[in-house]
Amino acid sequence: ALREYADEFHGGKQLAIRSFADALEVIPRTLSENGGLDPMDMIVQLRTAHKEGKVSIGVDPVNGGVKDMWELNIFEPTLVKKQAIKAASEAAQMILRIDDVIAAKSTGGGDAGGAGGDSDSDSDFD
Repeated sequence: ALREYADEFHGGKQLAIRSFADALEVIPRTLSENGGLDPMDMIVQLRTAHKEGKVSIGVDPVNGGVKDMWELNIFEPTLVKKQAIKAASEAAQMILRIDDVIAAKSTGGGDAGGAGGDSDSDSDFD
């Protein structure tokens, strides 16, 4: 769904959304690799199942392949996922802000949003 959403944008926004979609695929890819399964095959099977509306399909590294996680009684609380995604997104934003500050300082661009100049203050990064 994120890849389709990305098509509504151009340039940096589209790249950012697609990169976020790639990051979310790390989870099933890692499960597949650790379970001795072909990660590309598992990703293709997951995408196909999810496009068909089978949203509870996930990687089953124990038995091999993709299976319905509801039927296997495998659940992960939505709150946990939302918090993990939020924390990862905030960390990425922080890194990008720091990168902007460093880039601005190296090009002599000033304080880059007020973060430069005062080395004691990190209030922009709280």
